[in-house]
Amino acid sequence: MVMRHEQESTRFLFFVFRMMNNSSRYLFIFNPAADKGRASRKAEWLKALVADRNDSIMATTDYAGHAGEIARSGIRESSCLIACGGDGTLHEVVNAVAGEERTVGILPIGSANDFIKTLNPRKEHHKGIAHLFEGTSKKVDLGSVSFGVANHRYFVNSLGIGFTGRVAKAVKRLPWLKGELGYVYALFSVLAGYSSLNMHITITLEDSVLELHEPVFAFTVSNGKIEGGKFIISPHAELSDGLLDICILKDIRRYEFFRFVLKYLNGTHINDPKILYCKAKAVTLTLMAPEVMHMDGEVYDNILGKVGISVLPDGIRLLCDLLPEAEP
Repeated sequence: MVMRHEQESTRFLFFVFRMMNNSSRYLFIFNPAADKGRASRKAEWLKALVADRNDSIMATTDYAGHAGEIARSGIRESSCLIACGGDGTLHEVVNAVAGEERTVGILPIGSANDFIKTLNPRKEHHKGIAHLFEGTSKKVDLGSVSFGVANHRYFVNSLGIGFTGRVAKAVKRLPWLKGELGYVYALFSVLAGYSSLNMHITITLEDSVLELHEPVFAFTVSNGKIEGGKFIISPHAELSDGLLDICILKDIRRYEFFRFVLKYLNGTHINDPKILYCKAKAVTLTLMAPEVMHMDGEVYDNILGKVGISVLPDGIRLLCDLLPEAEP
């Protein structure tokens, strides 16, 4: 059934793009399930805006993973693919486009929209899509992740294993809460029954190697600065420095975590002696028991054994000078 959907999407996009004569072709990939389904209210708004242009079309996702399928189907006929949703929609599109000479744009209509807060940190917001055709573009780094027998994915914002992986999983189960409120609720619900995980971690720094073999409370690798809406997990992260930011909260008791919450919100946790924060080219860790991992908020369950994470410098070209929110 999934293959049938993908074939139909391919034929549709190929037909529509052949009818277009413009050299610049924009494919808007709209995810109505973003923002806990609230994004569906913006379908007609976006459809009308796209319909006013003869260089653009809109495709709507029907199921999880469909954004990536649409991106792969339209990549040969599109010069720019616009991810219309949250970080999860962007995650799918990035994984479909990475390695191709195509530009990815972002129309942030998800719950948290974490990545664009690093890409375009200004506070204003646009009410339409005209800015997407006027913005400049630049290449940014990607995180490259190998896990399991032969699994490989990219992340553009962040990866978390253990605590933040479980939080991301809990967020998915909270359809009635959105954005930062849902993240905070999930965070404390996971905290109630959580304890540090034994990890063997090897970090490849710019000029040396660091090894840890000890319990870890929270493990995050970042390309962007922000996670969970407002938590500045990696305040020194730069999207194009050829490095990833590692943030490790070492073994603590559950009640001790409360003193870190405000620090994470302000980005001052990196000065705490319980935090290991550094920039690295790569990091490898070994999990002794099955655990939850997230990449850009997308959940990968039952991760076991070796996980290899490295930076792919200039891995993708993104439209920039965009703004954090797009409301009809």
